Amino acid sequence: MTEEKSLNFLEEIVEKDLADGKYKTIVTRFPPEPNGYLHMGHAKSICLNFGLALKYGGKTNLRFDDTNPVTEDTEYVESIKNDIRWLGFDWAEELYASDYFEKLYEFATALIKKGLAYVDDSTSEEIAKQKGTPTTPGTDSPYRNRSVEENLTMFADMRAGKYRDGEKVLRAKVDMAHPNMHMRDPLMYRIKHAHHHRTGDKWCVYPMYDFAHGQSDSIENITHSICTLEFIPHRALYDWFIEKLEIYPSHQYEFARLNMTYTVMSKRKLLQLVNEKHVSGWDDPRMPTLSGVRRRGYTPASIREFCDRIGVAKRENLIDVGLLEFCVREDLNKTAQRRMVVFDPIKVIITNYPEGKVEMLEGENNPEDPNGGTREMPFSREILIEEDDFMEVAPKKYFRLAPGQMVRLKNAYIIKCDEVIKDSLGKIKELHCSYIPESRSGSDTSGINVKGTLHWVCAKHAVPVEARLYERLFKVEDLGEAEGDFKDYLNPDSLQIKTVYAEPALLKDSSDLRFQFLRKGYFVMDPDSTPSKPVFNRTVTLKDIWAKKN
Repeated sequence: MTEEKSLNFLEEIVEKDLADGKYKTIVTRFPPEPNGYLHMGHAKSICLNFGLALKYGGKTNLRFDDTNPVTEDTEYVESIKNDIRWLGFDWAEELYASDYFEKLYEFATALIKKGLAYVDDSTSEEIAKQKGTPTTPGTDSPYRNRSVEENLTMFADMRAGKYRDGEKVLRAKVDMAHPNMHMRDPLMYRIKHAHHHRTGDKWCVYPMYDFAHGQSDSIENITHSICTLEFIPHRALYDWFIEKLEIYPSHQYEFARLNMTYTVMSKRKLLQLVNEKHVSGWDDPRMPTLSGVRRRGYTPASIREFCDRIGVAKRENLIDVGLLEFCVREDLNKTAQRRMVVFDPIKVIITNYPEGKVEMLEGENNPEDPNGGTREMPFSREILIEEDDFMEVAPKKYFRLAPGQMVRLKNAYIIKCDEVIKDSLGKIKELHCSYIPESRSGSDTSGINVKGTLHWVCAKHAVPVEARLYERLFKVEDLGEAEGDFKDYLNPDSLQIKTVYAEPALLKDSSDLRFQFLRKGYFVMDPDSTPSKPVFNRTVTLKDIWAKKN
């Protein structure tokens, strides 16, 4: 009998709300701004919002917070939709804050009519000064007591394009002495003469996030508006707008955002890495973007499992990236096809194997999957093994290949090293070995037991492949604690490119598959691949440090 998982604090809230009859069904939303690509922090939010709705029979809207025309683009809209679907979720409705521009303008006008909003001519510097400090109250704007009629006229003129960018703003009239700085007459609208990716040039006034967000939630009857902890100070304003407008009372709840070791989760910093060419793009496999981890070979199931394991907390913490790597290893171990690939080859000539003969041997695609099937592997007189799998002078308890020592070739035969052939400089050129014909895997009648098993590829049929070996992008564990420019901590060895040699089966139907290169790690084909130059990205190594630590 499995132990039932305890509820997180958001599930407890939802269950109580449903039990009390507060809502018949719950409605959540995922509200990204289309100004960049989604990253692992967004994955946590996606899994949380969509997961809550799925668990409790509700629905989730995808709403693009497109209130800043300067930074937004349809390219980002499409990438966000692709990432959500790739993670395994779908939305009830696809909506945009820009769908509500007219309604939001009406809301703002209603607040002006109630004497709760005013047009301010102050500069941004003057407004910042008026706000005061957390320990000293602010001072009223000289424009705070304009008449309702004057404010309505000016706000209409702002919309009509009669003023330049920054010439006027609309502010809520709350309380300039409020202990919460966000409540000191916050901005509701600013002027931006910029082309919007959906509304074109129809608007030149755009709502601020704090004004658009809660009202958009209300319009959509969002029951549980889930944000990260940095929005706690914004909650009072969220509630104030809803209360004063007397609209549907959506409620905001906050959870800890995802912070992960050896990476950054700031869109601004990720954009810097892209723009300054420290990475090849938003989908560089070293990036924590969903397009990056997808290209690296992470599976949707592994990311959902990771988000489930880290849970939902009310306090910020730093998650070990080793847990993410553990989750993808667990998933790929069950699903990845096994292939033999030699990274640093040394040639082996099996002197007693018939010249010209090519034998087709059989290997399991995945020993963890009883329905995984098998593949054929060519075997002949000349094969390649790893340079590291041979020692000319071997220590005791060395079970790989050495002079006079026997090993088994995976899915093939037992061989014995008889002679080491060197070039004029004393470098090993090739190994001469003999094989035991009766020792073929699956029908071994030799009676010989050996402790070492090596992977190999047939030299004649080996396929050259580019392997991109990715490591962590940064050298330090906690970049939040690091001093100076975060880019000073970039890992210069985060990518190593090698030509390696694979068994031919690797290239059959490989574009959509993930592979375990035996004894090397998990790999996936990269979109840069061409028929003449296959490229494979290492998703993660086989060694699991996190599991040992925990």
